[in-house]
Amino acid sequence: MYEVGSVPGERLRATRVRRGFTQEALAERAGLSVGVIKKLERGGTGRLETYHALARALNVRTSALLESAGPHQVRRSDADKIDLLSFRQVITPPVGALGPVAAQSSLDPEPDLVRLGETAGTVALAYHTDDYAQVAELLPPLVSSAHVAVAHFSAGSDHTQALRIRSDVLQMAGRYLTQVRAYDLAHVALRDATNDALTAGAFDAVASAVYQQGWLLMRQGRLDEAEAVSISTAEAVEPRISRASRKDLGAWGKLLVHASAAASRNNRVREAREMLTLGRTASAALAGKTAVAPSSWGRFDWRTVVFQHIENQLVAERPERVLRLAERVEGAGDTVFMRRHLLDVAQAHVMLKHRDEATGILERLRAETPAWLRHQQMATSIFQQIQHMSGRVTNRHRALAAFFDTP
Repeated sequence: MYEVGSVPGERLRATRVRRGFTQEALAERAGLSVGVIKKLERGGTGRLETYHALARALNVRTSALLESAGPHQVRRSDADKIDLLSFRQVITPPVGALGPVAAQSSLDPEPDLVRLGETAGTVALAYHTDDYAQVAELLPPLVSSAHVAVAHFSAGSDHTQALRIRSDVLQMAGRYLTQVRAYDLAHVALRDATNDALTAGAFDAVASAVYQQGWLLMRQGRLDEAEAVSISTAEAVEPRISRASRKDLGAWGKLLVHASAAASRNNRVREAREMLTLGRTASAALAGKTAVAPSSWGRFDWRTVVFQHIENQLVAERPERVLRLAERVEGAGDTVFMRRHLLDVAQAHVMLKHRDEATGILERLRAETPAWLRHQQMATSIFQQIQHMSGRVTNRHRALAAFFDTP
């Protein structure tokens, strides 16, 4: 699931006391150990699903428990300052009296928008095939080239096209940076992508950029905002079903699915169900086809809605139902398309103490999509839970421990 930052124990303790629970009673009601409650109330950190379980037990929104203690409470390092330097230079350049101080560009005097768009497509393909090394190499100069193109074509259709391309490129940057947990830098990229799309009047691109924002906000534990921005944008871009293009339906549907995910994690079950019902409307309008947007929200069809329904059941801690529903969609796509769903299935197996089944799913994902799996904190958490189960440690487990770099 998703990590959250430092949370003040006083907030959890005050809510618990106001609801009339002892630490022991809250732990039992939430299905957690007393030690977890004590650790959190002393100012320790926890995972988002832990806070969701507590919120459900206390009958409050999950976000009510996620107030930051302030950044000064946590010691941070500058470990990423070199790794992210090229991204910072093009996404957050210094600003002087004459505006942003941009790095020198090697583009020809007349930017080639066709070639720029083709390069953006190459980077999108690299991302979706998990070639993160190529993405990290090509994205910063591509963002820089997009800046130059927007500045060069200051008006007319070429300016609009340049804005649209820069929006797509910044969305890819935001998505990659979210994947590697450079959240604040990702937020700037996605904010600027949204503004470019609005200026260009490209509302499908607006929907795509906001979809990425929703993913980022959930990663940060900003559940109220993730739900609100997804719903408000979905309402603004809702297409007329009879005339909607496949891409319009996909963007709308993806926003609704994200709104459902945020509401589910925020202990807003009814709202999560309502958003998913609308998502089914979008998938039904596709009539069995798949909507695709490689540079932004990926793919959307009926399986996307089903996978989100299953994920919501996992958030509600109904592992048996997760596995029953998962049986119905087994083999509904290749491993890459289903990999996030497969982690949900693995987590359900862990919750039911199915050690071998959970291990088998991680092995399959490591074999078929290792670069993606390495960046999934949920996968690392699943394996750590497997390690704590009783049973013999085999070469299978040693290989996974080496992959996840866990003792």
